[in-house]
Amino acid sequence: MTETAEAIKIHRGLTGVYFDRSPCTFIDGKAGELRYRGYSIHDLAEHSSFEETGWLLLNGELPTKAQLASFDAELKAARKLPPAVLDIIRAIKHAHPMDVLRTAVSALAGFDPETADNSREATLRKGVRLTSQVPMIVAAHSRIRAGEEPVPADESLSHAANILWMLTGKKPSADATQLIDRDLILHAEHGSNASSFTARVVVGTQANLHAAITAAIAALSGPAHGGAAEDVMKMAEEIGDPARAADYVKEKRKAGVAITGFGHRVYRAEDPRARHMRAGVERLSKEMGQPKWFEILQAVVQAMAPYARHGVNVNVDFYSGVVYHLLGVKRDLFVPIFAIGRVPGWCVQVLEQLENNILLRPLTLYNGPDARAYVPVEKR
Repeated sequence: MTETAEAIKIHRGLTGVYFDRSPCTFIDGKAGELRYRGYSIHDLAEHSSFEETGWLLLNGELPTKAQLASFDAELKAARKLPPAVLDIIRAIKHAHPMDVLRTAVSALAGFDPETADNSREATLRKGVRLTSQVPMIVAAHSRIRAGEEPVPADESLSHAANILWMLTGKKPSADATQLIDRDLILHAEHGSNASSFTARVVVGTQANLHAAITAAIAALSGPAHGGAAEDVMKMAEEIGDPARAADYVKEKRKAGVAITGFGHRVYRAEDPRARHMRAGVERLSKEMGQPKWFEILQAVVQAMAPYARHGVNVNVDFYSGVVYHLLGVKRDLFVPIFAIGRVPGWCVQVLEQLENNILLRPLTLYNGPDARAYVPVEKR
């Protein structure tokens, strides 16, 4: 290896590499801080709505009453799926929900009149449509695979309430709606994570928004990115009793197995989003007469406390999965719900990439054999 090659520093996973500037999302992993467009995630989770947060992310400022009403009307008007896309969902109804979602979003490209238009205005309009269509795909598939007809969207309901309505066919309570609304806000955007970076790579080739979102969904489907919420629920069921949590953690750590729901690629302190879902789990588990789920999670947190000084803290998905479970959401829909919330964030990433687009083309350092002569197959 040459001296030049030896001097090259490899950043595996692109850790610590800045590839662009962004005015959207501020993350301080050491302090455990997250802000959208300058606004604390704590203020947004407590006081905002998904619709308002979506406008903020896409447009850079909090909306006026008139702007919010107009945006809400746009979202509600887009709660439609082409019959052909429903036919595709029926044809692949036995596939995993993330595979169905990826395929259906890709198919939507064939029906959107502005698919090929990468202007900012058209991309914003497509982003609004996809924000409403993605939950419709998830809900329609959930019903179809159960042998039921999709529940038509209800334009009188908020984005979060309509999701629960389409999934269950029942009008959700105010508490259930608030929890899902808050969950969507917390998952709406998170900088250059794996799926968002994937969306940027795709649109960097001058592909369209549907292609970028399809690829982002594919990246999110991997358990290392989006699977924690589902795995936490499995863990809670495996523990079964708060009294077993300490032994469970001890056994797993002794075997070198990570405790799911702890640690984050960015945060060394507690994930700032976690506290808001923690409060929801506590309230909902008690209201539904199933307090053991919250008690199990808190017992795990206590057992993991010694590892906090090493930067292994609870993350948002540690609590999200139990919220979904208590609301009656099927386990393999946990990641699709993550995707529902993330659509505005993916759209923001695409818009930022398009502003000053460049093909993303990192390098790999060759460490194979030196130059050698080809040997014909007869002489090998």
